[in-house]
Amino acid sequence: MKLLFDENISYRVAKKLEPVTECLHVSRSGLKMPAKDAQIWNFAKKNNYIIVTFDEDFEDMSNLYGFPPKVILLRFGNSSTQELVEKLTFKLPEIKQFYDSEVYGLLEMF
Repeated sequence: MKLLFDENISYRVAKKLEPVTECLHVSRSGLKMPAKDAQIWNFAKKNNYIIVTFDEDFEDMSNLYGFPPKVILLRFGNSSTQELVEKLTFKLPEIKQFYDSEVYGLLEMF
């Protein structure tokens, strides 16, 4: 399971989750910053990542283009880095199930 964290999420989240799953922050992907949504989408598709984001534009892209890549849309609101890490860690079984699904391409997490 490979997670690609969008620019609107601290790179520290990806760093703290690295011990439990493969993670990459967009800023470390080699894409020119600030990366456009389409560039992030194509990078994730090419490299088999799930995009993790707060950006609803990726929901629109998922509805328009389907998957891959899959998208996890976070609906947590303002959260500290540590709170976000804890929430994602708690939801890892659900994320794994989503990753393995051949039916679903968008997961909203509240």
